Amino acid sequence: MPALPSWLTEPLWDQFAVLLPERSEYHPDHPLGCHRRRISDRIIFDKMLQLLRFGCSYEAIADTTCSATTIRSRRDEWIRQGVFARLKQIALDAYDRIVGLVLDQIAVDGSITKAPGGGEVAGRSPVDRGKQGLKHSGMTDGYGIPLGRVLTGANRHDSPLLAPTLDRLNDLGPLPDNVTVHLDAGYDSDKTRTLLNERGLHGRIAHKGEKAPIQASQRWHVERTHALQNAFHRLARCYERRATVVDAFFDLTDTIITVRSLIRRAWITHCWDECPNRRP
Repeated sequence: MPALPSWLTEPLWDQFAVLLPERSEYHPDHPLGCHRRRISDRIIFDKMLQLLRFGCSYEAIADTTCSATTIRSRRDEWIRQGVFARLKQIALDAYDRIVGLVLDQIAVDGSITKAPGGGEVAGRSPVDRGKQGLKHSGMTDGYGIPLGRVLTGANRHDSPLLAPTLDRLNDLGPLPDNVTVHLDAGYDSDKTRTLLNERGLHGRIAHKGEKAPIQASQRWHVERTHALQNAFHRLARCYERRATVVDAFFDLTDTIITVRSLIRRAWITHCWDECPNRRP
């Protein structure tokens, strides 16, 4: 069963392959040149997508094509090279160039998921009887495209994570003159309003004690993005212990969400003569 449809995996792999350095099929320093061939990067990439989508263990996804150790070592190699972060940035730039990011409307919110294995970014979850949990403070544009995140333990409150999350806006270049940040009632404090004023941002914050649907405005976009991210079971129930690995899986997830939205929206706005009748 494929982890993702081919109309999505093929463009992802085409760009991912360009970012990988050239490697010889055999190790050039081997005296005889007759050791085993290097396993194809495409095989490892497909295994990474399966790990991300299905949430299974490395041993469960390993087969005759590659071992669990090979998947882990190639994953760490790509993390050191910064491939996942660069892939996410390329997808974001392509979306901004073709469709356009809605940067005058920003939504920020935190999401708690399970982390049974603990790790560097895990903590006692207040919504899961004190078990280990992971929180990511995510930020999206006005359409729900993920712009950045901060990883921490589930025991951290959302409000102190707002500043480091908004710092991710610095990677996006110039922003519109009037940027509105949509926040839920967990950020309803004078400290949050002071922070937004210092950064020249307008805040639309839900008030504590008032019903949310009346004042929800555009905050539902980030809620939808959290739901899309949690559909990838590697993140919904995270067994990774190192923060760099969790970040890499989030980068790959955000890339998939961005490219999928780009293809679907460009199918309407940039339709060609022989495009299929049914939108992907």
